[in-house]
Amino acid sequence: MATASSVIEIPASADQVWQLIGGFNSLPDWLPFIAKSEPGEGGRVRHLTTADGGQIVERLQSFDNVARTYSYTIEASPFPVSAYLATLQVEALTETSAKVTWSGVFTPAAGTTDAAVEELFAGVYSGGLEALRGNFPD
Repeated sequence: MATASSVIEIPASADQVWQLIGGFNSLPDWLPFIAKSEPGEGGRVRHLTTADGGQIVERLQSFDNVARTYSYTIEASPFPVSAYLATLQVEALTETSAKVTWSGVFTPAAGTTDAAVEELFAGVYSGGLEALRGNFPD
């Protein structure tokens, strides 16, 4: 299995950060790559439209509001992977700073290498977390 992750420190309380990103359907609120998110199956599935018109379907696997974390799988996407499981977590560092970790494990599709998909998702995660940080100016 291939893996990727990114971590960033945000100059805001963990509760403030979780308020923005903790909703499973809230990606368009902070991730520029996602133009639209439509919930399905009582909020357990999200149908995403990317900025360039791509379609992604993701399913919520676990959600813990107290621990400020959720995990999800991809059911359909243009990405060359299968068995994708990602986790987004917000942890308090101090009263006014938080650490956000976005990580995933996945299997590359035939004809794709671990390194190629690890680079792809490391870029998605780090770019997404940089965009998130832009919502919380110093």
